[in-house]
Amino acid sequence: MLDVCLLGTGGMMPLPRRFLTAAMMRYNGSNLLIDCGEGTQIAIKEKGWTFKPIDILCFTHYHADHISGLPGLLLTMGNAERTEPLIMIGPKGLERVVNALRTIAPELPFEIKYLEITEPEADFEINGYHIHAFRVNHNITCYGYTVEIKRVGRFDAQRAKESGIPLKLWSRLQKGETMTGEDGTVYTPDMVLGPARKGIKVTYCTDTRPTDSIVKSAEASDLFICEGMYAEKEKLAKAKQYKHMTFYEAAELAAKAQVKEMWLTHFSPSLIRAEDYMPRVREIFPASHLGKDGKSIELLFEDEQ
Repeated sequence: MLDVCLLGTGGMMPLPRRFLTAAMMRYNGSNLLIDCGEGTQIAIKEKGWTFKPIDILCFTHYHADHISGLPGLLLTMGNAERTEPLIMIGPKGLERVVNALRTIAPELPFEIKYLEITEPEADFEINGYHIHAFRVNHNITCYGYTVEIKRVGRFDAQRAKESGIPLKLWSRLQKGETMTGEDGTVYTPDMVLGPARKGIKVTYCTDTRPTDSIVKSAEASDLFICEGMYAEKEKLAKAKQYKHMTFYEAAELAAKAQVKEMWLTHFSPSLIRAEDYMPRVREIFPASHLGKDGKSIELLFEDEQ
């Protein structure tokens, strides 16, 4: 099971009922945070989730509405007596940007490990999360993220017995590791596992024009969280100028990628009565929904449904 929560859905500036951009995922006792706009701490508290298990922090880019909440969050995590390392992932310049922000949070009781992305795509395996970063098209370097929880095939105990595999190696093989017995025999996971099972896939992107990289990375996602900065028809020119998207462009991406469900986020401060625009959006992609602060979902594996 993967929990997903939109902590903040605002773009540019916070509003009384709309925090700035952030989303959190929880899996197997580990939390992953994407972006950390102003108000993220309050949003986490309002959701009833906690700071301490945040192990991974991914940044799409370094505009203030996506990272301005970081110094306060780091201080809170430090005050919670965290000692485990925190992994940060983001575009080139990550360490320089974070160190500048840490001028007001200089002393922390935990290490920060920086993973800077310099290529159009990058992949990371951390705490059971498979994280795929892909470059999008904003006015500064910006990435979207696909987060997958992959599942190996079912363990076949009968095959393990018939192959003479020592019992003490079974659990490691079940986790996908290749093992060597005391006699030097090499055992591989495919000797005891069936075909890979369907996992869970979530794709998140903001601050971009539509790109092929989004469609490719989001393909068949269980949940597609995508920016919808503007909804008014007359704002298309503005979206192109500042390299953002409209509701309708996001819906077209969702349809092309054949995702199960789309949530819109990163709304312009000028956007009001957003629901009025959704009928037209759903004509393009029926499973479209407005994101809102605190909106969450539990995504289950097929055999848990």
